[in-house]
Amino acid sequence: MDVRLVQLLASFIRARGEYALARLECAMHDEPAPPPPVIDRLTDAGESTLRLEWPVVERQLEAALAYGKLLSRTKSRAYREDGAYRALDRSLREMDQYARAIRWVLTVTENEDAT
Repeated sequence: MDVRLVQLLASFIRARGEYALARLECAMHDEPAPPPPVIDRLTDAGESTLRLEWPVVERQLEAALAYGKLLSRTKSRAYREDGAYRALDRSLREMDQYARAIRWVLTVTENEDAT
């Protein structure tokens, strides 16, 4: 497996852990809004994980990113400046960046393998 993918997956796993904590903090707020979506934990940074678990996690990340955008449009400035919300937003941005990089490496390596 490509070393870049292993490193990116490990970074994504770390950012997902930060998201899980921020998600819990946001869910504990006394708000009528639903809690942020769950993003499943990747079992490891291996090739089988990439094949089996990654597509599901990508869809869950898309839902979480949509939730984050909705929050940023609908919540007050005071709420957006809350530490839990900022941590949630930061971890979502990190996961999005890693996911895009993972998708790029996958595309490049698939194209290289096809030629």
